[in-house]
Amino acid sequence: MKKYEQVKQAIKSFILNGKYLPHQRINSESELTVHFGVSRHTVRKAINDLVNEGWLYTEQGSGTYCADREAVSHSTEKTIALVTTYISNYIFPQIINGAESYLSSMGYNLQLYSTNNDVTKERICLEKILGSHISGLIVEPTKSNYYNPNLTYYLNLERRKTPYLMLNAYYPELNPYSLTLDDELGGYLAVEHLLKLGHTRIAGLFKTDDLQGVRRMQGFIRAHRTYQVPILPEMIVPYTTKEKITKAADLFKSLMKAEVRPTGLFCYNDEIALRMLDIIREMGMNVPEDLSVVGFDDSNLATASEVKLTSVKHPQFEMGRQAAETIIQLIECKDQIKDPSILYKPELVIRKSTKKYMC
Repeated sequence: MKKYEQVKQAIKSFILNGKYLPHQRINSESELTVHFGVSRHTVRKAINDLVNEGWLYTEQGSGTYCADREAVSHSTEKTIALVTTYISNYIFPQIINGAESYLSSMGYNLQLYSTNNDVTKERICLEKILGSHISGLIVEPTKSNYYNPNLTYYLNLERRKTPYLMLNAYYPELNPYSLTLDDELGGYLAVEHLLKLGHTRIAGLFKTDDLQGVRRMQGFIRAHRTYQVPILPEMIVPYTTKEKITKAADLFKSLMKAEVRPTGLFCYNDEIALRMLDIIREMGMNVPEDLSVVGFDDSNLATASEVKLTSVKHPQFEMGRQAAETIIQLIECKDQIKDPSILYKPELVIRKSTKKYMC
Protein backbone atom coordinates (compact mmCIF):
# COMPACT_ATOMS: atom_id res chain seq x y z
CA MET A 1 0.00 0.00 0.00
CA LYS A 2 1.36 3.43 -0.97
CA LYS A 3 2.01 6.00 1.74
CA TYR A 4 -0.83 8.30 0.72
CA GLU A 5 -3.20 5.32 0.81
CA GLN A 6 -2.06 4.51 4.34
CA VAL A 7 -2.70 8.10 5.40
CA LYS A 8 -6.07 8.06 3.66
CA GLN A 9 -7.09 4.85 5.44
CA ALA A 10 -5.96 6.22 8.80
CA ILE A 11 -8.05 9.39 8.37
CA LYS A 12 -11.05 7.27 7.39
CA SER A 13 -10.51 5.26 10.58
CA PHE A 14 -10.53 8.50 12.59
CA ILE A 15 -13.92 9.30 11.04
CA LEU A 16 -15.37 5.83 11.53
CA ASN A 17 -14.32 5.43 15.15
CA GLY A 18 -15.65 8.87 16.05
CA LYS A 19 -12.40 10.78 16.53
CA TYR A 20 -13.57 13.18 13.80
CA LEU A 21 -17.26 14.07 14.07
CA PRO A 22 -19.45 15.49 11.28
CA HIS A 23 -18.56 19.14 10.51
CA GLN A 24 -15.56 18.99 12.85
CA ARG A 25 -12.37 20.52 11.48
CA ILE A 26 -9.67 17.87 11.09
CA ASN A 27 -6.00 18.41 11.89
CA SER A 28 -4.11 20.73 9.58
CA GLU A 29 -1.86 19.41 6.81
CA SER A 30 1.17 20.40 8.87
CA GLU A 31 -0.09 18.50 11.91
CA LEU A 32 -0.94 15.44 9.84
CA THR A 33 2.48 15.57 8.18
CA VAL A 34 4.14 15.37 11.60
CA HIS A 35 1.69 12.77 12.93
CA PHE A 36 2.19 10.33 10.05
CA GLY A 37 5.82 11.18 9.34
CA VAL A 38 5.20 11.79 5.64
CA SER A 39 5.51 14.70 3.22
CA ARG A 40 2.92 17.45 2.84
CA HIS A 41 2.35 16.24 -0.73
CA THR A 42 1.39 12.77 0.58
CA VAL A 43 -1.07 14.23 3.10
CA ARG A 44 -2.57 16.56 0.48
CA LYS A 45 -3.13 13.71 -1.96
CA ALA A 46 -4.86 11.63 0.74
CA ILE A 47 -7.11 14.56 1.70
CA ASN A 48 -7.99 15.34 -1.92
CA ASP A 49 -9.04 11.72 -2.45
CA LEU A 50 -11.22 11.80 0.66
CA VAL A 51 -12.84 15.05 -0.43
CA ASN A 52 -13.61 13.59 -3.86
CA GLU A 53 -15.11 10.48 -2.22
CA GLY A 54 -17.32 12.51 0.12
CA TRP A 55 -15.54 11.79 3.39
CA LEU A 56 -14.23 15.35 3.83
CA TYR A 57 -15.01 18.83 2.56
CA THR A 58 -12.97 22.03 2.49
CA GLU A 59 -13.89 25.63 3.23
CA GLN A 60 -11.71 28.28 1.63
CA GLY A 61 -9.55 30.01 4.22
CA SER A 62 -10.92 27.88 7.05
CA GLY A 63 -9.66 24.32 6.64
CA THR A 64 -10.83 20.78 5.98
CA TYR A 65 -13.84 19.28 7.73
CA CYS A 66 -15.38 15.88 8.30
CA ALA A 67 -18.40 15.43 6.04
CA ASP A 68 -21.78 14.45 7.46
CA ARG A 69 -22.15 11.06 5.84
CA GLU A 70 -24.76 10.19 8.44
CA ALA A 71 -27.17 12.61 6.83
CA VAL A 72 -27.52 10.18 3.93
CA SER A 73 -27.18 7.00 5.97
CA HIS A 74 -30.90 6.52 6.49
CA SER A 75 -31.34 4.63 3.26
CA THR A 76 -34.61 3.06 2.16
CA GLU A 77 -32.68 -0.18 1.78
CA LYS A 78 -33.13 -2.18 4.99
CA THR A 79 -29.85 -3.92 5.80
CA ILE A 80 -28.58 -5.69 8.90
CA ALA A 81 -24.88 -6.49 9.29
CA LEU A 82 -23.98 -9.72 11.09
CA VAL A 83 -20.41 -10.15 12.36
CA THR A 84 -19.38 -13.58 13.63
CA THR A 85 -16.03 -14.99 14.64
CA TYR A 86 -16.43 -17.63 11.93
CA ILE A 87 -18.94 -18.15 9.11
CA SER A 88 -18.68 -21.51 7.44
CA ASN A 89 -17.99 -24.01 10.19
CA TYR A 90 -19.15 -25.40 13.51
CA ILE A 91 -22.36 -23.85 14.97
CA PHE A 92 -22.15 -20.56 13.07
CA PRO A 93 -24.06 -21.60 9.92
CA GLN A 94 -27.08 -22.45 12.08
CA ILE A 95 -26.93 -19.09 13.86
CA ILE A 96 -26.68 -17.33 10.49
CA ASN A 97 -29.54 -19.37 9.04
CA GLY A 98 -31.74 -18.48 11.99
CA ALA A 99 -31.05 -14.77 11.55
CA GLU A 100 -31.39 -14.81 7.78
CA SER A 101 -34.68 -16.70 7.79
CA TYR A 102 -36.35 -14.06 9.96
CA LEU A 103 -34.72 -11.02 8.35
CA SER A 104 -35.74 -12.08 4.84
CA SER A 105 -39.31 -12.67 5.97
CA MET A 106 -39.37 -9.07 7.26
CA GLY A 107 -37.88 -7.58 4.08
CA TYR A 108 -34.37 -6.99 5.44
CA ASN A 109 -31.08 -7.82 3.74
CA LEU A 110 -28.22 -9.49 5.56
CA GLN A 111 -24.53 -8.58 5.17
CA LEU A 112 -22.11 -11.17 6.59
CA TYR A 113 -18.67 -10.49 8.04
CA SER A 114 -16.15 -12.75 9.78
CA THR A 115 -13.36 -11.76 12.19
CA ASN A 116 -11.72 -15.20 12.60
CA ASN A 117 -11.58 -14.17 16.27
CA ASP A 118 -8.97 -11.52 15.46
CA VAL A 119 -9.37 -7.94 16.73
CA THR A 120 -7.60 -6.42 13.73
CA LYS A 121 -10.02 -8.16 11.39
CA GLU A 122 -12.88 -7.03 13.62
CA ARG A 123 -11.73 -3.41 13.19
CA ILE A 124 -11.67 -3.84 9.41
CA CYS A 125 -15.19 -5.30 9.49
CA LEU A 126 -16.47 -2.44 11.65
CA GLU A 127 -14.94 0.17 9.35
CA LYS A 128 -16.65 -1.42 6.35
CA ILE A 129 -19.93 -1.50 8.23
CA LEU A 130 -19.70 2.09 9.49
CA GLY A 131 -18.80 3.20 5.99
CA SER A 132 -21.96 1.67 4.56
CA HIS A 133 -25.65 2.29 5.16
CA ILE A 134 -26.91 -0.26 7.67
CA SER A 135 -30.01 -0.23 9.84
CA GLY A 136 -28.52 -2.31 12.66
CA LEU A 137 -25.72 -4.64 13.69
CA ILE A 138 -25.62 -8.11 15.24
CA VAL A 139 -22.12 -9.04 16.40
CA GLU A 140 -20.37 -11.93 18.08
CA PRO A 141 -17.54 -10.39 20.11
CA THR A 142 -13.92 -11.16 19.29
CA LYS A 143 -11.73 -12.43 22.16
CA SER A 144 -14.43 -11.30 24.58
CA ASN A 145 -12.40 -12.09 27.70
CA TYR A 146 -9.76 -9.47 26.79
CA TYR A 147 -10.00 -5.70 26.60
CA ASN A 148 -11.12 -4.85 23.08
CA PRO A 149 -9.31 -2.00 21.27
CA ASN A 150 -12.30 -1.45 18.96
CA LEU A 151 -14.75 -0.17 21.57
CA THR A 152 -14.76 3.33 20.07
CA TYR A 153 -16.41 1.96 16.92
CA TYR A 154 -19.32 0.65 18.98
CA LEU A 155 -19.56 3.94 20.84
CA ASN A 156 -19.70 5.70 17.47
CA LEU A 157 -22.60 3.42 16.48
CA GLU A 158 -24.37 4.56 19.66
CA ARG A 159 -23.70 8.21 18.84
CA ARG A 160 -25.15 7.64 15.38
CA LYS A 161 -28.16 5.92 17.00
CA THR A 162 -27.55 2.72 15.06
CA PRO A 163 -28.73 -0.15 17.26
CA TYR A 164 -26.54 -3.18 17.83
CA LEU A 165 -26.61 -6.29 19.98
CA MET A 166 -24.18 -9.08 20.79
CA LEU A 167 -24.37 -12.87 20.59
CA ASN A 168 -22.81 -15.60 22.76
CA ALA A 169 -20.83 -13.05 24.79
CA TYR A 170 -20.45 -9.29 25.13
CA TYR A 171 -17.89 -6.65 25.96
CA PRO A 172 -18.49 -5.86 29.66
CA GLU A 173 -17.29 -2.26 29.22
CA LEU A 174 -20.24 -1.56 26.88
CA ASN A 175 -22.91 -3.54 28.76
CA PRO A 176 -24.84 -3.90 25.48
CA TYR A 177 -28.06 -5.66 24.60
CA SER A 178 -27.13 -9.32 24.29
CA LEU A 179 -28.33 -12.86 23.68
CA THR A 180 -26.19 -15.35 25.57
CA LEU A 181 -26.28 -18.87 26.91
CA ASP A 182 -25.74 -19.37 30.64
CA ASP A 183 -22.28 -20.84 30.08
CA GLU A 184 -21.48 -21.09 33.77
CA LEU A 185 -24.56 -23.23 34.36
CA GLY A 186 -23.73 -25.26 31.26
CA GLY A 187 -20.28 -26.04 32.63
CA TYR A 188 -21.83 -26.93 35.97
CA LEU A 189 -24.33 -29.35 34.42
CA ALA A 190 -21.62 -31.08 32.36
CA VAL A 191 -19.36 -31.68 35.35
CA GLU A 192 -22.22 -32.52 37.69
CA HIS A 193 -23.16 -35.33 35.27
CA LEU A 194 -19.65 -36.78 35.49
CA LEU A 195 -19.54 -36.42 39.27
CA LYS A 196 -22.86 -38.22 39.65
CA LEU A 197 -21.42 -41.05 37.56
CA GLY A 198 -18.69 -41.42 40.18
CA HIS A 199 -15.83 -39.60 38.44
CA THR A 200 -13.62 -37.65 40.82
CA ARG A 201 -10.63 -37.03 38.54
CA ILE A 202 -12.14 -34.80 35.86
CA ALA A 203 -10.04 -32.79 33.43
CA GLY A 204 -11.31 -29.59 31.81
CA LEU A 205 -10.14 -27.97 28.54
CA PHE A 206 -11.06 -24.28 28.33
CA LYS A 207 -10.47 -21.60 25.69
CA THR A 208 -9.69 -18.61 27.86
CA ASP A 209 -9.55 -15.69 25.42
CA ASP A 210 -13.34 -15.90 25.05
CA LEU A 211 -15.74 -15.15 27.90
CA GLN A 212 -17.65 -18.38 27.23
CA GLY A 213 -14.61 -20.47 28.11
CA VAL A 214 -13.99 -18.63 31.37
CA ARG A 215 -17.60 -19.01 32.43
CA ARG A 216 -17.63 -22.70 31.56
CA MET A 217 -14.53 -23.05 33.72
CA GLN A 218 -16.39 -21.29 36.54
CA GLY A 219 -19.15 -23.90 36.25
CA PHE A 220 -16.52 -26.66 36.28
CA ILE A 221 -15.11 -25.31 39.55
CA ARG A 222 -18.53 -24.68 41.14
CA ALA A 223 -19.66 -28.25 40.49
CA HIS A 224 -16.58 -29.64 42.22
CA ARG A 225 -17.14 -27.35 45.19
CA THR A 226 -20.82 -28.24 45.42
CA TYR A 227 -20.04 -31.96 45.50
CA GLN A 228 -16.97 -31.39 47.72
CA VAL A 229 -14.59 -33.02 45.26
CA PRO A 230 -11.10 -31.47 45.18
CA ILE A 231 -9.74 -30.32 41.82
CA LEU A 232 -6.24 -31.35 40.90
CA PRO A 233 -4.63 -28.16 39.46
CA GLU A 234 -3.07 -30.02 36.53
CA MET A 235 -6.56 -31.15 35.46
CA ILE A 236 -7.46 -27.61 34.28
CA VAL A 237 -6.04 -27.04 30.79
CA PRO A 238 -6.35 -23.45 29.51
CA TYR A 239 -5.59 -22.51 25.90
CA THR A 240 -6.24 -19.64 23.50
CA THR A 241 -7.65 -19.56 19.98
CA LYS A 242 -4.17 -19.79 18.46
CA GLU A 243 -3.23 -22.68 20.75
CA LYS A 244 -6.27 -24.89 20.26
CA ILE A 245 -4.57 -27.14 17.70
CA THR A 246 -1.31 -27.74 19.55
CA LYS A 247 -1.31 -26.77 23.23
CA ALA A 248 -4.65 -28.36 24.16
CA ALA A 249 -3.69 -31.62 22.46
CA ASP A 250 -0.17 -31.75 23.93
CA LEU A 251 -1.31 -31.07 27.49
CA PHE A 252 -4.15 -33.56 27.19
CA LYS A 253 -1.71 -36.26 26.00
CA SER A 254 0.49 -35.56 29.02
CA LEU A 255 -2.50 -35.94 31.32
CA MET A 256 -3.46 -39.27 29.78
CA LYS A 257 0.12 -40.57 30.14
CA ALA A 258 0.38 -39.59 33.81
CA GLU A 259 0.38 -42.16 36.57
CA VAL A 260 -2.83 -40.66 37.95
CA ARG A 261 -4.85 -39.82 34.87
CA PRO A 262 -8.37 -38.41 34.55
CA THR A 263 -11.38 -40.69 34.17
CA GLY A 264 -13.64 -37.87 32.97
CA LEU A 265 -13.13 -34.99 30.54
CA PHE A 266 -15.14 -31.82 29.96
CA CYS A 267 -14.27 -29.93 26.77
CA TYR A 268 -14.89 -26.27 25.93
CA ASN A 269 -16.87 -27.35 22.86
CA ASP A 270 -17.67 -30.33 20.64
CA GLU A 271 -14.97 -29.37 18.15
CA ILE A 272 -12.18 -29.78 20.72
CA ALA A 273 -13.89 -32.88 22.12
CA LEU A 274 -13.69 -34.63 18.74
CA ARG A 275 -9.98 -33.81 18.54
CA MET A 276 -9.50 -35.40 21.95
CA LEU A 277 -11.45 -38.48 20.82
CA ASP A 278 -8.95 -38.91 18.00
CA ILE A 279 -6.05 -38.68 20.45
CA ILE A 280 -7.68 -41.22 22.77
CA ARG A 281 -8.02 -43.68 19.88
CA GLU A 282 -4.40 -43.07 18.85
CA MET A 283 -3.33 -43.92 22.40
CA GLY A 284 -5.17 -47.24 22.23
CA MET A 285 -7.93 -46.20 24.64
CA ASN A 286 -11.70 -46.19 24.29
CA VAL A 287 -14.56 -43.85 25.15
CA PRO A 288 -16.34 -44.23 27.50
CA GLU A 289 -14.59 -47.36 28.84
CA ASP A 290 -11.29 -45.59 29.60
CA LEU A 291 -12.50 -42.00 29.65
CA SER A 292 -15.94 -40.38 29.82
CA VAL A 293 -16.16 -37.26 27.66
CA VAL A 294 -18.63 -34.34 27.66
CA GLY A 295 -18.66 -31.62 25.00
CA PHE A 296 -20.50 -28.33 24.68
CA ASP A 297 -22.89 -26.86 22.08
CA ASP A 298 -24.56 -30.11 20.93
CA SER A 299 -23.42 -29.31 17.40
CA ASN A 300 -23.67 -31.66 14.44
CA LEU A 301 -20.20 -32.86 15.44
CA ALA A 302 -21.68 -34.42 18.57
CA THR A 303 -23.24 -37.18 16.48
CA ALA A 304 -20.70 -37.24 13.65
CA SER A 305 -18.24 -39.54 15.41
CA GLU A 306 -18.63 -43.27 15.99
CA VAL A 307 -18.95 -42.34 19.68
CA LYS A 308 -22.05 -40.18 20.09
CA LEU A 309 -21.09 -37.29 22.34
CA THR A 310 -22.82 -36.18 25.53
CA SER A 311 -23.01 -32.41 25.16
CA VAL A 312 -24.57 -29.22 26.51
CA LYS A 313 -27.16 -27.90 24.06
CA HIS A 314 -26.69 -24.46 22.46
CA PRO A 315 -29.79 -22.72 20.97
CA GLN A 316 -28.05 -22.08 17.65
CA PHE A 317 -30.89 -21.50 15.18
CA GLU A 318 -33.19 -20.03 17.84
CA MET A 319 -30.52 -17.56 18.99
CA GLY A 320 -29.92 -16.35 15.44
CA ARG A 321 -33.62 -15.95 14.75
CA GLN A 322 -34.27 -14.18 18.06
CA ALA A 323 -31.32 -11.86 17.48
CA ALA A 324 -32.81 -10.86 14.13
CA GLU A 325 -36.23 -10.31 15.70
CA THR A 326 -34.72 -8.23 18.51
CA ILE A 327 -32.59 -6.00 16.27
CA ILE A 328 -35.65 -5.17 14.17
CA GLN A 329 -37.56 -4.31 17.34
CA LEU A 330 -34.71 -2.01 18.36
CA ILE A 331 -34.80 -0.34 14.93
CA GLU A 332 -38.55 0.06 14.66
CA CYS A 333 -39.74 0.29 18.28
CA LYS A 334 -36.68 1.38 20.25
CA ASP A 335 -38.67 3.58 22.65
CA GLN A 336 -40.87 0.64 23.68
CA ILE A 337 -38.11 -1.83 24.53
CA LYS A 338 -36.50 -1.58 27.95
CA ASP A 339 -34.18 -4.60 27.98
CA PRO A 340 -34.15 -7.06 25.09
CA SER A 341 -31.20 -8.99 26.55
CA ILE A 342 -31.85 -12.73 26.79
CA LEU A 343 -30.08 -15.42 28.83
CA TYR A 344 -30.79 -18.95 27.58
CA LYS A 345 -30.86 -21.84 30.05
CA PRO A 346 -28.72 -24.80 28.93
CA GLU A 347 -29.65 -28.46 29.03
CA LEU A 348 -27.49 -31.56 28.91
CA VAL A 349 -28.03 -34.07 26.10
CA ILE A 350 -26.78 -37.46 27.31
CA ARG A 351 -25.44 -39.94 24.76
CA LYS A 352 -22.88 -42.76 24.72
CA SER A 353 -19.64 -40.97 25.57
CA THR A 354 -20.13 -41.15 29.34
CA LYS A 355 -20.64 -44.06 31.73
CA LYS A 356 -20.53 -44.84 35.44
CA TYR A 357 -17.01 -45.03 36.81
CA MET A 358 -16.06 -48.46 38.10
CA CYS A 359 -13.04 -48.57 40.43
